[in-house]
Amino acid sequence: MLPDPLQLVWIAFFVISFLVLLVLIEIHRINYKRENDVMYGTDAFDEKVKAFLFTDKERRTLEKMIRASSFENKDAVINSSSHFEKAVTNFYDYRDVFSVREETLSAVESIRNKMDFTAKNPLTEVYSSRQFDVGDRIDLFLDGGRVFKHSEIVWRTEKEWAISYDGSCGPANFFIDKDVLVRWTRPGDAVYSTTLAVRSCTGDSLVLPHSSDLDKRQLRRWVREQVSFPVKATFPDGASIGGALIDLSAGGIMIGLPVACEPGQHLHIEFELPSFGTENVEIEILRNLGNKSREYPDFFCLTASFTGKFGWTQERVLQYLFEVSKERKNKEIREKGGKS
Repeated sequence: MLPDPLQLVWIAFFVISFLVLLVLIEIHRINYKRENDVMYGTDAFDEKVKAFLFTDKERRTLEKMIRASSFENKDAVINSSSHFEKAVTNFYDYRDVFSVREETLSAVESIRNKMDFTAKNPLTEVYSSRQFDVGDRIDLFLDGGRVFKHSEIVWRTEKEWAISYDGSCGPANFFIDKDVLVRWTRPGDAVYSTTLAVRSCTGDSLVLPHSSDLDKRQLRRWVREQVSFPVKATFPDGASIGGALIDLSAGGIMIGLPVACEPGQHLHIEFELPSFGTENVEIEILRNLGNKSREYPDFFCLTASFTGKFGWTQERVLQYLFEVSKERKNKEIREKGGKS
C-alpha cells in the first residue's frame, strides 16, 4: 500500500522544521557565546583603552562594535585603522546608521580621532570616506564622468557627507539619486575614488552616503626612473600634441605637456623605450602638478597611470628599469674599484 501523499508532505514539513530549529539554536548559541565569553586580547584591549583615555561610553561602544564584528582578538580594531573602519561599517550596516543614537555616533567619531585613524595622519590606512576631513579637496565627475568639477568637503558626519557644487551644470537637486564619481588624492600616497548616488542637496552642496568601497591607485607603488623621452599625446577627439616623458615606472608616469589636463582625463601616448621600441598606451591623468619641471618649464607636469591594455608595455618598462638599475649598480662598483 502506497503512503498517503499528504502524510509525506507533513513528515517532510516536520523534518525540515526540526532542522531549521537546530540551526537557529546553534546560531543563538554562537551569538550568545560571542557576546558574553571572554575574547582573546582582552588584557591588551584594556591597557590600550586606558592609554587612549576612552570614556565609559566610548569603551562600551567599542565593545559593541567588536562583538558585532568577525574579529577574534578583542584588540584588533585598536591595532589597525582598516580593522577599525571595517568594524564601524559592519556595525552601522547591522544597526542602520540612521537609527543609531547621536551619542553613539559621537562616540565612534571621538574614538577615531583619539586613535588618529583619520586620513590626515599619513601613517593611517584609508578604508572609508568617514576618514576624510572637512576642507579636503575633491574631484567631482558628473554626467557619467564626462564633466569635471573642483570641489571640497563642506561637512561630514558619521551618517553622510557633503561636497561643494557650483551649480554650473544645473540646480543641485537635479542630481538627487544620480551617480557621481568622487576622487580624493592624498599627496605621496594614492588617489581614492568611488561612485556614489547623491542622497540630497543643500543649496550649493551635494549630500552623499559614505563608502568603504574605495578604489585605490597608489602614486608611488613602483620604483620610478627619471627620464627625458619625447612623447606624442593623442586626445579622444583625435588632436595630437608633443610633450615629454619626465619619469617612468611600471605603474605610471609623469608626463609634461604644453596644455593642462584634468584628473580623470584619458589619452593615448606614444614614446620610444630604449632597446624595446615604440610604445603606444592609454593613460589616465591623476594629478596636475603645474609647471614644476626645471628641464621643461613651459610644460604642465601631469602624473598618470597606465590603463586599458598595457600588460606588454608594463612588462617592457619593468625590464628597462631593471637594466637601468643593474647598469647603475655596475657603474658604482666599477667606480669604487677604480678609487681603491
